[in-house]
Amino acid sequence: MVRFLHTSDWQLGMTRHFLRPEAQARFGAARIDAIRAIGRVAAEYECRFVVVAGDVFESNMVDRGVVLRALGAMREAKVDFYLLPGNHDPLDAGSVYASRVFRENRPPNVYVLDEEPVQVEPGVTVIGAPWLSKRVTADPVGVALQRARELQGTRIVVGHGAANTLVPDMETGTLIDVAQAEAAIGAGMVQYIALGDRHSRTAAGSSGRIWYSSAPEPTDYDEDDPGWVLVVDAGESSCDVQAVRTSTWRFVRQPFELAGRSDIARVRTWLDGLLNKERTILKLSFVGTLNLAGRAELDDVLAHHAEMFAAIEQWERHTDLVLLAEETDFSDLGLAGFAESAAEELAAAASGEGEHAVGARDALALLYRLSRGAA
Repeated sequence: MVRFLHTSDWQLGMTRHFLRPEAQARFGAARIDAIRAIGRVAAEYECRFVVVAGDVFESNMVDRGVVLRALGAMREAKVDFYLLPGNHDPLDAGSVYASRVFRENRPPNVYVLDEEPVQVEPGVTVIGAPWLSKRVTADPVGVALQRARELQGTRIVVGHGAANTLVPDMETGTLIDVAQAEAAIGAGMVQYIALGDRHSRTAAGSSGRIWYSSAPEPTDYDEDDPGWVLVVDAGESSCDVQAVRTSTWRFVRQPFELAGRSDIARVRTWLDGLLNKERTILKLSFVGTLNLAGRAELDDVLAHHAEMFAAIEQWERHTDLVLLAEETDFSDLGLAGFAESAAEELAAAASGEGEHAVGARDALALLYRLSRGAA
């Protein structure tokens, strides 16, 4: 029986277009901090080593500073790390693992898994299934399973890619064959298969010995269960997998139905109630009808909270907010001349349909906010 930590999909150096520069800096720093958190978990649970099942870096063109900070964080952890090249950072001619900055600064507790099995301690072997290019033409872990047949003791396969039981609509020849993997486990040739690529914690198969660990920090809204590492006790007769939370960031989608000022107050209350705002990325959708005053109030609420959160996006595909310009909307603004004429033209255009009408509604709302000194 051996205890180790399984993690994957760090994607160090990842950027997100919707993040402001200071939020992007915090987002990037959190991914380095996750390495330190992994080191603390490994120490607390007395893990013998850590396997990182692919996509350690966002790409092979990652910034030099990201590589240096990552290696420094692993050095501090004082546990051995076995890094598997994945589809984001394959072990090709331009690999980050072959770069000068990586080679010259790699601490002695950091290893890159190539195609050769590694005996991490007596009786325990890690068999890596690295990506050698951005694309694969066969089962990404098939060769590693074949190599495991030739070995003895506790054998841990570390692979990266999609399992055929989880994405059956993809081209099957490039997927991980779960039935084949389960057969190898059933025959006692492999004791655990550590997978990466799926950013949500997921078991593959029914043996309890094939897992996706999830990304230690979330990367997008579509991830069902990100933010974990797995502490694994694997042996010939048993295997226990325990999930430990590591994430400090979150992506949240939230729909709202709006019909008046009371609903806008509900949006404000919901935003005020969220904790850890500086590490929360929101995507909001709105459905309903508002007059110009209501739309201006909503815009004010979102603008007020935008600086508190890492990012607030609007989920355009699920937003259907109709703007109705009422006669009373501009009565207290004292518009005259060009501004009054512009408001009338925009109100007429906003009553139609299509992209032109949408643009007119946005412009009308902006004019309203400018006129009342809120923009």
